[in-house]
Amino acid sequence: MKKSLTVAIVLLVVIVVLSASIVVILNTHNASVKHTSTFYTYTVVNTYPHDTNAFTEGLVYSDGFLYESSGSGNANNISTLRLVNLTTGAVVQEYTLPNQYFGEGIAIVNNSIIQLTWQSNIGFIYDKTTFALLGNFTYPTEGWGLTFDGKNLIMSDGTDHLYFLNPTTFQLTGSVQVHDGKTNITYINFLDYINGEVYANIWLTNKIAIINPQNGQVTAWINLDGLPAAAAVNSNPNAVLNGIAYDASSSRLFVTGKDWSSLYQIELVSQTK
Repeated sequence: MKKSLTVAIVLLVVIVVLSASIVVILNTHNASVKHTSTFYTYTVVNTYPHDTNAFTEGLVYSDGFLYESSGSGNANNISTLRLVNLTTGAVVQEYTLPNQYFGEGIAIVNNSIIQLTWQSNIGFIYDKTTFALLGNFTYPTEGWGLTFDGKNLIMSDGTDHLYFLNPTTFQLTGSVQVHDGKTNITYINFLDYINGEVYANIWLTNKIAIINPQNGQVTAWINLDGLPAAAAVNSNPNAVLNGIAYDASSSRLFVTGKDWSSLYQIELVSQTK
């Protein structure tokens, strides 16, 4: 009887230990699949005028000016490449694309501006100073966002992928699938490379994903609900958030949207999710 009781006690202890081990394993597994993204809201630091006929598809801050690519979704139904005075919003210099091309993302590489087009499978190369057309190149996907990390051009096509292109030959050198945990992130649109990460507008949302370009993992989200110019979406459903620019010398972050009346300098604020 005593032996049986001893055996029962031993078995009970084993069951308890095993149960505790299973709980630890399950908790460890669950922790490993949780999203690790952080979340930000914002405060507006400055507000600048923005041309409501600029259907913003590309935006870069360089040498004190904004370089902007405008698609032909605007009232004038033309696509342009522009040099814009940040403070006044005035267009200092402009190149108009032929009517068959819908201007998309841009990137500055050395003394050249690279511009994508939407569904024409062709990109253009311009002299940064004069906007003189220097050449063109082709790619097999649609052209949406474009940025430069100092070594590669990084391109989006509206899917859940980022593509890496050689900035000289424009040949594809690699790609990553963008995801937050186990969820693939689609409709990746405008891109900007900031401090080692890719900031990406997600089309038709007021959110920016911050992406690790090495593995495609979303490391953070920025929620830009409440920006005053976003109210334009109520009267124009195409006037969505689209446009990110960064002044590295002063750590200034700018955002705007298609046909928006304002461009905002914002600071990120950590948010408890």
